[in-house]
Amino acid sequence: MTGAATGRQKERPDPSSEGKSSQSKSSQDKSSQARSSQTEDEKLIGRCLKGDQEAWSALIDKYKNLIYSIPIKLGMYQDAGDIFQSVCVDLLSELPRLREHRALPKWLMQTCYHKCLHHQRAADRMVEFASEGAESEAALPARRGASEEELPEHLLVQLEQEQILRDSISALPEKCERMVRLLFFEIPPRPYETVAKELGMATGSIGAIRGRCLADLKKHLQKRGF
Repeated sequence: MTGAATGRQKERPDPSSEGKSSQSKSSQDKSSQARSSQTEDEKLIGRCLKGDQEAWSALIDKYKNLIYSIPIKLGMYQDAGDIFQSVCVDLLSELPRLREHRALPKWLMQTCYHKCLHHQRAADRMVEFASEGAESEAALPARRGASEEELPEHLLVQLEQEQILRDSISALPEKCERMVRLLFFEIPPRPYETVAKELGMATGSIGAIRGRCLADLKKHLQKRGF
């Protein structure tokens, strides 16, 4: 009897082992999801490098809001269009030399931030020249080159989270994507009646469908580590 009991005890699973297994599976899932999100960029970049114009348009369309958002956050509203164009030109020339395709979002953020600094400092110099003459340039304090300055950590985190949200919304089924954008990204917010009419559905069904779409969006956000 004692031997049988001992045998049964040995067969019991180790709770700590199950916890480690669960953690390992979670880590593997996150790693797999990260690779999945990177694959889209890698495919687009591969097609861009082969001269595929549709892929280039898709890549710019995916990241245009990310690029525009940086000068807007820095209060450079009038320069945003020029900065966007400049970043796109740099992307076209530098894409073949981008070693890690998964690093593209961070490269875009850093490049755009540098462009903003260049524009701002050029504007500062023009103001100095206009008000005090060319001699004022010598009076400006020595500063690091714009290309040497890193994007502030708090801004980097905010931009990354916003891009995760954009990617997650784009991953929704078409009707859910349109509903989320109409309900939460329109200024002023649209009433349910208007949204229902545009989506071709009954006003009374908006609430339930909205709930399902938000639940789906939450899953996509969690997959991307939000």
